[in-house]
Amino acid sequence: MNARWTPTEEYREDAIAEAAAGNLHDLLDRPGTAPITGQPLPILWHWLAFTPRARQSEISPDGHPVTGRFLPPAAGRRRMYAGGTVSVSGNVAIGAPLQRRSLVTDVTEKSGRSGDLLFVTVEHEIASEGGSISDRNDIVYRDATGSARMAESTQVDTDWTWGRSVVIDPVVLFRMSALTYNAHRIHYDRDYARGVEGYPGLVVHGPLQALLLADLADRTYPDRQVASFTFRSTAPAFDENPLELRGRMDEETGMLDLAVFTRGGVQSMRASAVLATPCALP
Repeated sequence: MNARWTPTEEYREDAIAEAAAGNLHDLLDRPGTAPITGQPLPILWHWLAFTPRARQSEISPDGHPVTGRFLPPAAGRRRMYAGGTVSVSGNVAIGAPLQRRSLVTDVTEKSGRSGDLLFVTVEHEIASEGGSISDRNDIVYRDATGSARMAESTQVDTDWTWGRSVVIDPVVLFRMSALTYNAHRIHYDRDYARGVEGYPGLVVHGPLQALLLADLADRTYPDRQVASFTFRSTAPAFDENPLELRGRMDEETGMLDLAVFTRGGVQSMRASAVLATPCALP
């Protein structure tokens, strides 16, 4: 780690308002009525809480808060959301008070095809009266002089059991950014995304893709909650229509295998999920 920077634990308190849960319900076009206060929070929806906090004077040119405080120094680097793992124990309810402890647990410098890369792991432990959430975030900062990582198009294999198509446009990306208070300009500023970070279009949030896959699992198994969810970004996805969500179950392990494919056939995210054991009837 940087000799002039050492990780420090961050503690915050928050709650997920019913209105915020309703807004995410609408963004995902979920069937039925939106969940209300007291009902269990679907997995990954805790991302509605603990949104980034920074004074406007402490915002970097890319829209993120400056690094070097909670996160290690990464000035001038391009941030990418690489993936993570979320597991839930018990039931965390909408509206319930939440307490979160966060710590950077690993910082590693590597070299890749797109230049020097800084890998940062952040672990969050969230507690509430009815349950708890463990959330590991993997963030990558690439050298600003390197090129954005792209992937070649491939044919989407047909060995998937279920799926759906989702239209992505600037309005969807803006609403996601607003819900999570994510000001990274690659998601809404096309000139910046193209001219500064070298992408061909607006970039689809990694967390949005993860939420869409977790939602696909919920739609396919409405009577089973997702207990843990692991995801990894494999290539950027852009505001091209539609994104193809795919899923299947491994009959041997009972785990769900999930993926997002772009219109051109590029796999932009891969995920796995474990369903909670159904409660026995009394």
